[in-house]
Amino acid sequence: MRTRKERVHPSQGGFTLIEVLAALAISSVVILATVTLIHLVARNFDRGTRGVDAADSLIHAVQRLAADFGSARFVVWMTEAGPAVAFKTESGDGTKPARIVFVGARDRGFGSSADEVISLTIERADDMTRLVRRRAAWTGPDMAVGRLSPQDPVVLLEGNVSISFAFGRLAPGGALAWSGTWTDATTLPRFVRLFLRDRATGADPLGEADFIVRADAPLACGRPDAGPDCLSQALPPVKPRTAP
Repeated sequence: MRTRKERVHPSQGGFTLIEVLAALAISSVVILATVTLIHLVARNFDRGTRGVDAADSLIHAVQRLAADFGSARFVVWMTEAGPAVAFKTESGDGTKPARIVFVGARDRGFGSSADEVISLTIERADDMTRLVRRRAAWTGPDMAVGRLSPQDPVVLLEGNVSISFAFGRLAPGGALAWSGTWTDATTLPRFVRLFLRDRATGADPLGEADFIVRADAPLACGRPDAGPDCLSQALPPVKPRTAP
């Protein structure tokens, strides 16, 4: 008696071509979304980092300017018109940039300081404007300001912005008068104001930044034996410029 054996074929597992194509399409969408998300996160992070860097640079520039103007000295140097207070501005034109030059104190550390000539230059190149700080050794009242050659440039501000300064003095009656220049004067300005404006948006990222010039008389005039004529002796009369 023969026994009939039935051959049983196990069911074959796997994916059809349509299922494979659908899985690839879903995977592609997921990968594309992930790449887009990573790109957006990286771009926003880069913008945030640049924003923080710009804010830090602006804060450091304001602190540096506050320290420089706050350390301005009431001293005399020689100009073409004769002796004048060591604080002057130069208007920019096509051949030279606008500049502020004055004498301030440099901190050497350990409580010691030395006077130096500070130059703040507004330089324009294409769409970029830079506020550059330079310095030179102060040799005394016989120094000719026209022959100065400050060194050690440091960029305080940079960008597609307009940069300018104004100088405030106390007018008779206690009012505050502002001027865009300060040349061959017999006194120091009381305040210096920085104007900063974005050329693309017109925004003012700084607002009104006023710096106080603390010195208003030579150091010798602070001695107990200094008389009321101390200022007139310290500052010889400035000769008026003659018209060409």
